[in-house]
Amino acid sequence: MNRQQRSKLIEFQIRAYIEGTIEYINDQWVFFEDESEEASLLEEYLHQELEVLRQSRWRKGVLFEDGKMATADEILLLKSSDTLRIRKNLIYSLERLLEEISDDAFYQFITHLNSLQFSVYDCIYCYNHLTFLKGEDRKEGVNFIIFDNQEDICSIQHHFCYYEKKNDRFEFTLNNGKRTIIEKLSS
Repeated sequence: MNRQQRSKLIEFQIRAYIEGTIEYINDQWVFFEDESEEASLLEEYLHQELEVLRQSRWRKGVLFEDGKMATADEILLLKSSDTLRIRKNLIYSLERLLEEISDDAFYQFITHLNSLQFSVYDCIYCYNHLTFLKGEDRKEGVNFIIFDNQEDICSIQHHFCYYEKKNDRFEFTLNNGKRTIIEKLSS
């Protein structure tokens, strides 16, 4: 699995976007998130990629000042009541962890997480102990990750030992008591 395949698996996760509408109020663009109904200034997303819904199609572009969005082939002017979606950022420590584990462990972790109806974007906490072991010959420890999909909570312990062989063990525990374990050994 190459970097592009990993990126695609993450890119197409459910709940990867914040969706909402915008309004021009008091000379400022305000973004109203659909799910939480929270309001924030659209300028917080300047120079970031976002998508606007136009003619039943999502148009991807980069947000600039004065309600302008640059797509691949044109500059769009945003309008009040436009629907936007903005890609969520992964928690930094989770992003680093996903980069550090093997391709097989990455694939098994993501697909099992998804089978439990969770997305990597549901992560609310990640302690990545691997980060503190850079340069060590023997890397051993436990990472702690918590996901909340608004219906259930999933706590994951990632036990790892990277020395002569790589051993990844993921213990998934849901708030309803269901537990599953995935173990990946590789040389």
